[in-house]
Amino acid sequence: MESLFIRSSLALLLAVMGQQAAPQPDRGAEGASQRAAERIRALQRESDALASQERTILVDLRKLEVERQLKNEQLSTIERDLADTRRKLAASVKREASLKDVAETEGPIVEARLVRLYKLGRAGYWRLLLDFDHLESIGRAYRMAAAMNRLDRERVQQHQRTLEALANERAALEAQAKQIARLQQEAAAAREAVERAVTTRTALVKSIDERRDLNAQLAGELETARQRLDSRVSQLGAEKPPPVNLPLKAFRGALPWPANGIVTGHFGRQQTSRFGTPIARSGVEISLAEGVPVQAIHEGTVVYAEQFTGYGDLVIVEHGDGAYSLYGYLSGIDVTRGQRVESRARVGVSGRNPSGNPALYFELRVDGKPVDPLQWLKR
Repeated sequence: MESLFIRSSLALLLAVMGQQAAPQPDRGAEGASQRAAERIRALQRESDALASQERTILVDLRKLEVERQLKNEQLSTIERDLADTRRKLAASVKREASLKDVAETEGPIVEARLVRLYKLGRAGYWRLLLDFDHLESIGRAYRMAAAMNRLDRERVQQHQRTLEALANERAALEAQAKQIARLQQEAAAAREAVERAVTTRTALVKSIDERRDLNAQLAGELETARQRLDSRVSQLGAEKPPPVNLPLKAFRGALPWPANGIVTGHFGRQQTSRFGTPIARSGVEISLAEGVPVQAIHEGTVVYAEQFTGYGDLVIVEHGDGAYSLYGYLSGIDVTRGQRVESRARVGVSGRNPSGNPALYFELRVDGKPVDPLQWLKR
């Protein structure tokens, strides 16, 4: 009978503390996830827009690049979720171990108190009152019995919360383990998708390089893109008067580089392949790792910040007096049109050129005309 009472009492203790051990949300992780989701939506919109465009080599290359970026963003999101879940799992394991220690410490104490109460009988501590006949003694016994009763009740309730928290942590561990397994499968699938996108693009670039007709077509499309960019910059200069800036011309030979790298494509007319197909280059191509921050070379106002066929994501900063700096092949844009930027302010991150190589396109225009950036940047 006694053991049945104790087991029944302890069974009632499994019920209340899940909210105590609930982990606090990681605000930084939430912000990163939100930015990644916005980037994925932007890439998906561009992918949908490209699907409706007339098929050209540049459009096909851009489609494959957008697909690669999209899969990479999805993979990064999955890997970030996976790392976050693993952190939560580790924290849950730690909390479970702590709660288990507390439960093992509290259990014998609570059990002993319940045995003591059972032996006192149904009336419990209130039987003490019967052992006193003086009014003052009865008052003290009453207060003592009330305090001991409250202490036992709080001890039982605390143990109840501990056991409930332990049960919740074990459930969380099981859920997180399942989520990790699911995310690992999604990450593997996303990596395969990225590899397929890269393989497809590599095959197309190889085909272009091996076929004279495709190479000539690409050269023609790049020349058309350059002319369209010339026209767009000319239109920008006529749209509205720029705010007053520190004149860029005074900084010739002293402007900071947009990013550290090696110049692999120089200003002027270049040959694009072993077939010798020439195109005019209005800027320079800088070889550097993908994802490197790109900075403005001078203060000014952003007048263009979106995708431009042949140049990937493109940012144009107007510096006044017909001076512009252009940053192309970006894989991400960190500014918006109309935004004021200071010298060395971040405008985006580097991406890949139409051939799929990590690079940054940089162009500088003075009096509205392209100039060799190497003559204006620091040596």
